[in-house]
Amino acid sequence: MSLLPVAEAQARLFALAAPLPIETRTLVEAAGRWAAEDVVARRTQPAANLSAMDGYAIRFADLPGPWHVVGESRAGGGLDRAVAAGETARIFTGAPVPDGADTILVQEEAARTEDRLELAGEGPPREGAHIRPRGADFDSGAALIAAGDRLTPGRIAAAAMGGYGAIAVRRRPRVALISTGDELVLPGVPTEGVMLPASNGVMLQTLIQDVADVQDAGLVPDRLDALVAALRAQDTDVIVTIGGASVGDHDLVRPALLEAGATLDFWKVAMRPGKPLFAGRLGDAVVLGLPGNPVSAFVTAHLFLLPLLAHLGGARAPVPSLLSAPLATPLPAGAGRDDYVRAVMVDGKVRPLTRQDSGSVPALTLADTLIVRPVGVPPAAVDEMVDILRIA
Repeated sequence: MSLLPVAEAQARLFALAAPLPIETRTLVEAAGRWAAEDVVARRTQPAANLSAMDGYAIRFADLPGPWHVVGESRAGGGLDRAVAAGETARIFTGAPVPDGADTILVQEEAARTEDRLELAGEGPPREGAHIRPRGADFDSGAALIAAGDRLTPGRIAAAAMGGYGAIAVRRRPRVALISTGDELVLPGVPTEGVMLPASNGVMLQTLIQDVADVQDAGLVPDRLDALVAALRAQDTDVIVTIGGASVGDHDLVRPALLEAGATLDFWKVAMRPGKPLFAGRLGDAVVLGLPGNPVSAFVTAHLFLLPLLAHLGGARAPVPSLLSAPLATPLPAGAGRDDYVRAVMVDGKVRPLTRQDSGSVPALTLADTLIVRPVGVPPAAVDEMVDILRIA
């Protein structure tokens, strides 16, 4: 089976499953998901002309005054009459501007004696000063959020202001994480000899828990029967296996999947690190097999697992967008696979880490960026702009 380009492998992964069913959730529950439908304003904002400052609502034509104060307008309770010639109303930030008034005289530029108001500033305000006009943000019927947009805190605020208390979203994906290997022990358990703490499972769980409901299916030894049983026991949308994806005598995940009744769509991707990645289906679940080396698992999770979960969640653009940054040190020409170079941003430039070993966990504590080096790209000099993917 030949190596697939990264973009083709991502497209084939998404083709294995459609976005999940739609449900309606409160704004707080919907935060961080993707809108399943367009969100259209149910109201106009502001619903009336509002004051942007504390002061007095006046008629610009009455300048330079004086004025007679006839009442006040506050947020949630406007003046119950219009302002006539020579009249003004005390007004507070966010309060509706009374009919007849067209300008706000801020309180620092006014002098009031009982109900008499005079101009006290260095000059008169401009006409229309400090008024937020009706519909300045949006009118009823305006598009606020498009289907497939991520529901960020700002978009949640827009939906609330637009008259919504709940939004249509996709159901959160359910993910099972299966860590494989005879050498693994649970984090915190004392290790003996060459036994290893199972760091990949907790790493991936913390990476995806904001966008998925994660079930840790535990540690499974390198035995075909144990792997088959673990795979068949899952009832989730996505099964993620960690390790055992290569071609060694003890790399049994792919044979176990076939034994369990799975179909594999692809195996091996033209990328470094992470070549032995595979994907397929087992029953109703998408199966994604990640490499066991920690850096490889981390990189492939950013390029495949997180985008898959975004796709299932209804994201319009599930693949993360590349940015660009100048290089702090030179890089050699690209090789025969897309290279994802671990790096750190320093003073606005991206600096590759010295150690690029796919098993180096300390690199994950430092790297906040991946430099994307496509197949065959020419060498890159200092200050040359390169494609990057932010990972922290």
